[in-house]
Amino acid sequence: MNRQPPNDEELHAYVDGRLEPARHAEILAWLQANPAQQARIEDWMRDTRNLRAAWAGNETPATGAMLPDLGSTRRRLVARRRQRLGMVAACALTLCVGTGLGWQLRAGAEPEHLPMADAVSAYRLFAAGGVPLEFNAGDQGRLEGWLRGHFGTAADVPDLTAQGYRLQGGRLLSTAEGAAAMLVYETETGRRIGLYVRPMPSRTLPAGERRDGQLLAQYWSRGSVAFALVGPEDSIRTQPLFPLLGGAG
Repeated sequence: MNRQPPNDEELHAYVDGRLEPARHAEILAWLQANPAQQARIEDWMRDTRNLRAAWAGNETPATGAMLPDLGSTRRRLVARRRQRLGMVAACALTLCVGTGLGWQLRAGAEPEHLPMADAVSAYRLFAAGGVPLEFNAGDQGRLEGWLRGHFGTAADVPDLTAQGYRLQGGRLLSTAEGAAAMLVYETETGRRIGLYVRPMPSRTLPAGERRDGQLLAQYWSRGSVAFALVGPEDSIRTQPLFPLLGGAG
């Protein structure tokens, strides 16, 4: 008798190796017959490997209270696409105790580094993945104060209401280059974009853009600050936000 297709809970259990052997074999056969679902599960497996590797490489050992559950963390990394061959945007996620930085995100160094890969990872986690924002829209004053303290007036919080986007809040991060932030904006229909801000690395960052699955990242720099506007490609293309935010020229 044929079983029903697996739900997400069973698929997460499959990834974590928590299924009975018979059901594991059934789901394996179902995945082999459904290439799109198989690619999705491979993404989940890669996310799990990356998270484990990132935590294993942390300088400070994570305690049980600091280490999030892999399954619940992986659930937040929705819409994860298969990375280009040989390129994985790995991020180390830990809870920062007693500081205002909250979650820390560190982009792994790659031999062929994709521009602003950390911005795309931050968007997936905080704008699309359901992880709570540290600042809500009512905390805009505090958020602006933090940004100005780290980046000066180059990183004021933009007002995008005229373009149909309202600030939902922000999350403070730590990257290899220093303190960073992801600002999340949303339309009335729930479409989200993110504005990512961090210090410039030693190398220059010419203005440009790149696609990552269905996401588009447009990036530029101003002085010693790097910016990236990230979101679904159709949302980014519909409104001329890139030049409005200073990305043109």
